[in-house]
Amino acid sequence: MLYDIRQTTSYSYAGVVRATKQVVRMSPVDRQGHQHVIAHVLDVTPKPSELERGRDFFGNGIAWMVVDAAHDRLDISTRSRIEVSVAPLPEAETTPTVASIRLDAMASQDLGPASPVHGLYASRSIPLELTITEWAATSFPDERPVLAAALELMHRIHDDFAYQPGTTTVTTLPVEAFDARSGVCQDFAHVMIAGLRGVGLPARYVSGYLRTIPPEGQPRLAGADATHAWVEVWCGARIGWIGLDPTNAIPAGEDHVILAIGRDYADVSPVDGVVVSSGNQILAVGVDVIPVERPQADAPAS
Repeated sequence: MLYDIRQTTSYSYAGVVRATKQVVRMSPVDRQGHQHVIAHVLDVTPKPSELERGRDFFGNGIAWMVVDAAHDRLDISTRSRIEVSVAPLPEAETTPTVASIRLDAMASQDLGPASPVHGLYASRSIPLELTITEWAATSFPDERPVLAAALELMHRIHDDFAYQPGTTTVTTLPVEAFDARSGVCQDFAHVMIAGLRGVGLPARYVSGYLRTIPPEGQPRLAGADATHAWVEVWCGARIGWIGLDPTNAIPAGEDHVILAIGRDYADVSPVDGVVVSSGNQILAVGVDVIPVERPQADAPAS
């Protein structure tokens, strides 16, 4: 699939901002076996006095910027063309057992960005909670294939939780969403990660986009009008990380475009920084993910 993606993030401030320093994670990067970034443009208004680009530990595209001109509005927009190509999902029943994945992850000495060790433990936005662990554990007997178990947990969250925008915030803890049985994609991903880590399995958080226009005859996916979030579970060194979307109860596929990967939302927040001002601010975010028709090859002469 080929996509044109536009994202706009706008902050309107009650008072004049004298200066702001921001970390922006709105630049998708190539992900082997999933996506290739053909073009990407980042625009900021007012124009930053300093702008530096790079990557963080997990390989996410980062822009560090300083705006030192007085302003009451900050607009950050991106335009990207991305090709997504996803390998077929492994046969769930043939994946390694829960017990073997648990042991392999704990024994890993790899400290690189793709290592399972970074997805094993509690993180800033995902403390481990006994209630979530006990609830999730019924899907994970030791000898069950790990992907089959993770798919069941994904479906349980989708079936048991109500998708209700506006009922949670970016600071809502997984146990709060779990107790309410409601929230948005970020909450569902956090709950699923907490459950996986609670039973000793590596899991990490993915932020990205969903296609806005579904294929003909298929329903529009929840979360397609904003940045989306899903989960990756580690299925062993041979298979690696597999993406699962508990909001829509589907594996991550060609409808999913990766923006950033981390331990939780705090690692991948699209905009994070310091504003020198007083008063409230209003945030508006818009996302368009438009499939691009590929040019048709000329028909052979008859």
